[in-house]
Amino acid sequence: MTIASSQKLGYDWIVIGFMLVIHVGAIFAFLPGNFSWSAVGLALFLHWVTGGLGITLGWHRMLTHRSFQTPKWLEYFLVFCGTLAVQGGPIWWVGLHRHHHLYSDQAVDHHDSGKGFWWSHMQWMFHEVPAEAEIDRFTKDIADDRFYQFLDKYFFPIQVVFAVLLYFLGGWPFVFWGVFVRLVFVYHTTWLVNSATHKFGYRTYEDTGDRSTNCWWVALLTYGEGWHNNHHAFQYSARHGMKWWEFDMTWLTIRFLQAIGLAQKVKLVEQK
Repeated sequence: MTIASSQKLGYDWIVIGFMLVIHVGAIFAFLPGNFSWSAVGLALFLHWVTGGLGITLGWHRMLTHRSFQTPKWLEYFLVFCGTLAVQGGPIWWVGLHRHHHLYSDQAVDHHDSGKGFWWSHMQWMFHEVPAEAEIDRFTKDIADDRFYQFLDKYFFPIQVVFAVLLYFLGGWPFVFWGVFVRLVFVYHTTWLVNSATHKFGYRTYEDTGDRSTNCWWVALLTYGEGWHNNHHAFQYSARHGMKWWEFDMTWLTIRFLQAIGLAQKVKLVEQK
């Protein structure tokens, strides 16, 4: 696929419509009657639960790269938290992310940063994704897990049930902030790892074969994922912030889980 041919991919109108609804819904959170500080606090807490514990710790470092292991009940809990981020199902997400690492910033990379900042940030998902055809190839270790199959199939209905629960807990403010605003925040912070950390920042390791960078402000927003050049140099390492000043909240979480006996086989690598 060339840069030009990426524009010939068909549009995914379901994704486009969903993203439009979520972003417009987030605007309604600021209308009178929909704002409360408890709802804002809920959104921030759920950003950590779904984006931090779920996507970063569970889907990325644990499930995709197998940089540590947990008891099965905790693994399933973390992966369920990631499902609440509505970024597709875990099998789909893991397959595409592993594909990205193999072909990072090459023409077949679905969010190749060479196609521009906005393409790698979000435009790629508004089109057909040819890499989906290779998901089975990259997910043989998790594809037969019935729980992951269930989450892959029902991640959207699960969010609807979650929204109903929030409504009964705190009315429409909890729904608008706990679902719409929270999802917009989780989406764009996650997407910055695909876009900003292939454009801004510094490169400690020049031999990664891509444009990955270390970007401190993305690291703060994504619980340590912004040390992306480090990650592409050592993709199986549980620790992404290699220097003492590269703050990595997710690494601290893994160390905590290890200290209380809930994380085993934690992978670390010697720096080049």
